Amino acid sequence: MKQLTTFLVAVMVCNASMSQTDTTKSNDTSAVMKAAKSDTIRIGNILIIKKGKISDKNNDDVDITMGRKHRERKQNANISTNWGIIDLGFSNYIDNTNYGATGNYIVNRPGFPDLNKNDFKVRTGKSINVNIWFFMQRLNVIKHYVNLKYGLGLELNNYRYKSPVSYKEGGMVPYTNATVNSPFIFRDSIGFTKNKLAADYLTVPMMLNFVTHPGKNKGISLSAGVSAGYLYSQRNKQRSDERGKDKNKGDYDLERFKISYVAELGIGAIRLYGSYSPQSFYQNGLNMKPYNIGIRLSNW
Repeated sequence: MKQLTTFLVAVMVCNASMSQTDTTKSNDTSAVMKAAKSDTIRIGNILIIKKGKISDKNNDDVDITMGRKHRERKQNANISTNWGIIDLGFSNYIDNTNYGATGNYIVNRPGFPDLNKNDFKVRTGKSINVNIWFFMQRLNVIKHYVNLKYGLGLELNNYRYKSPVSYKEGGMVPYTNATVNSPFIFRDSIGFTKNKLAADYLTVPMMLNFVTHPGKNKGISLSAGVSAGYLYSQRNKQRSDERGKDKNKGDYDLERFKISYVAELGIGAIRLYGSYSPQSFYQNGLNMKPYNIGIRLSNW
């Protein structure tokens, strides 16, 4: 009897143990199946969150796509900055000068043809424009498809002449007894292997920017607006066999401020730029409206 009782107790204990184990498995299976239909799965103290997120034992969420999302946030920041932009292009102007009414600004040389529009034509391939933009910023206006773009930089314009025209701030005209008390231009007596007028500006552009693929370096982007420049340097740089190298800095009656229409076209990673001033860059005498066109080395 005692042995039978011991046997029955042992059987009951085993049944209880097996029942408990099966219940745990059933509960775990049910929990996993239920979690599979939800956005989270919990295994012990670990919470797994679908859609790219996981959790550690303290349930602190970690985004496994954090790197990608960080890059997207950086590209689509409300204000983004581009440093050290370079423009390489050509400088020229539209000449609307009335050469019969230039006053004392042009002094013609006796015995030689008067200076005219042909004398102020530039060598197109050697009249270089280089712009150095310290920075440009883009401010989101409408969902990154429309932005405000602005910056600060230097515009360096070089007008390379075909004819031997020279600039002076004033004083005695080289081949006459006349004296002029204001800046003037004259036909020089020698030929130059290099003869250019350089005009450099500190410039602030302001443009509306439109893009088709925000945050991506593809598609089409278009910017248009205006720029304001301040003339900080003007010089007539010449080279000849007779005089060697001459770099004559002075005040040649150029306008101190220049207002221009500016534009930029981007196709993928390629950027083209252009500018045009509706006013002459001379204060008196000459009516020449400058323009530049070229390629822009920029991230956006």
